[in-house]
Amino acid sequence: MLRTILSSLILLVVCFQIPLYASDWQVGVARIDITPAKKIWLAGYASRKKPAEDTTHPLWAKAIVFKDKEGNQAAIVTTDLIGLTRELSDAVGARVARETGISREQILLNSSHTHCSPVVRGCAPLAYDFTPDQQQDVDDYAKTLEEKLVKVIVSASKSLQPALLSYGEDRATFAINRRGRINPDGPVDHTVPVLKISDPAGKLRAILFGYACHNTTLAFFEFCGDYAGFAQIDLEKQYPGVTALFLLGCGGDANPDPRGTRELAEQHGRSLASAVTRAIDKPLKPLHGPLSVKFQRTDLPFVKPPSREELQAQQGQGDIYSQRLTNHLLKQLDQQGTIPASYPFSVQVIEFGDDLTLIGLGGETVIDYAIRLHEELAGRQIWVAGYCNEVFAYVPSERVLKEGGYEGGGAMKYFGIHGPFQPGVEDRIIQLVHSLLKP
Repeated sequence: MLRTILSSLILLVVCFQIPLYASDWQVGVARIDITPAKKIWLAGYASRKKPAEDTTHPLWAKAIVFKDKEGNQAAIVTTDLIGLTRELSDAVGARVARETGISREQILLNSSHTHCSPVVRGCAPLAYDFTPDQQQDVDDYAKTLEEKLVKVIVSASKSLQPALLSYGEDRATFAINRRGRINPDGPVDHTVPVLKISDPAGKLRAILFGYACHNTTLAFFEFCGDYAGFAQIDLEKQYPGVTALFLLGCGGDANPDPRGTRELAEQHGRSLASAVTRAIDKPLKPLHGPLSVKFQRTDLPFVKPPSREELQAQQGQGDIYSQRLTNHLLKQLDQQGTIPASYPFSVQVIEFGDDLTLIGLGGETVIDYAIRLHEELAGRQIWVAGYCNEVFAYVPSERVLKEGGYEGGGAMKYFGIHGPFQPGVEDRIIQLVHSLLKP
C-alpha cells in the first residue's frame, strides 16, 4: 500500500514538473546555408595562393532564440566562419532589432574559426592581397552573409515553442596548447559544455555545445567546418531532426593534436560529438529564468603608436605583412590624422537565472581568461566563450602579453593594428565581466 502511494506521488510530481519547467522558456531554432555561391578565397592562412576549389560539406549559420515567461529574450548565433567584424555584427543586430524587437545587446554571434571558410570582409584584412575581381567577390559575399544572418535570427524568433533547458558537461582531449608550436605542459581546458533544448515531453530539439580549441585541423582548399563541422554533422545524424550548434571557447592558444588531414578532422569531430552524447545521457541540471542579458565594451589601449617619421623610415622593411601594416598606418594618418590608440573590446553576459551564466568575449581570446573566470566565479555555473561578436585580433592574457610571440602581439599586423596592447589588458576585461554579473 505504501509503495502504491509513493509511486502515485512520484508520478504526480513528474506530471506537474513538466509544465512547470516548460512555462519558464520558449525557444526558437533556425539554420541557413552560408556556403558561398562562388569558390572565393579561403580565410585563415595568409600563405594560401589560390581560392577554394571544392566544398566538403555546407557551412551553416544557426540561431537559437530564448524567451522567458517575463518576455526577456536572447539570441545565440553560431557560424562556420573564420570570424565576424564589429561592423557586420552591429549591422545585423540593428536590422534584427527593427524586425523583431530583440536588441543588438541581446544577440551573441559566435564564429567557429574554421580556416576552411570564406574571407569575411574586414576580418584580418592585411593577410590578403586581392585582385579587384577577388575583392569584389569578398564584398558581394559580405552583403549576402549579412542578409542571411538577419534572416536566420528572424526565422528563429518566429518559431518559438515551449521548451525545457538543461545543462551538463563532459570532456574531449584533443586540444593542446600551441605556444611554441606544441606545448604539452601549457594550459588548456578540455571541458565540453552542453546546453540541451527539449520540448515539454522531453524530446530533444537542439544541442548547443562548445570546446576551447582552434578549429585548424585542416589547411586544404575546400569549404569545410573542420572538426566543429564534423561534430555537428555527427550529432545531427545521431539525433535526426535535431539542430546541433557549436560555440567556440577561449581557444586562441590551443590547436587540435594531431592535425593536417581530413581523417583527423573527422576523428576530432567524432571525439567531440561523443563527449556531447555522454553529457546529455547523464542527469542534467534544469535551467530556470529569469533571462538576463548585458553587453558592454571597454577600451583596451595599445602601446604608443609610431610617428609618421618612424613609419616612413620603416617603409619597405620587414616581411610583406609588416610592410602592409606600415602603409596602412600611414594611410590612417593621412585620412584620419591619427592612429587608433585603443580597441573597444566587447563582453556579453547571458544569465539563465541562477543556474547558468554564459560569458561571451570578443576576439581570439586565450585560455587563461576561462581558467581565471572559473576560479574567481567558483560559486557559479559558468560557460566562457571566445570569438564572440567579432574577431579583431588575438586577446592575450597578462602572461601571454609578457611572453610575446604570435598571440602576444605578433599577429596584430594581419588585422591592421599596431601593437601590442598595454599591460593591464587582462584585468580590464575581467573587471568588466564582474561588473556585468548579477550579485
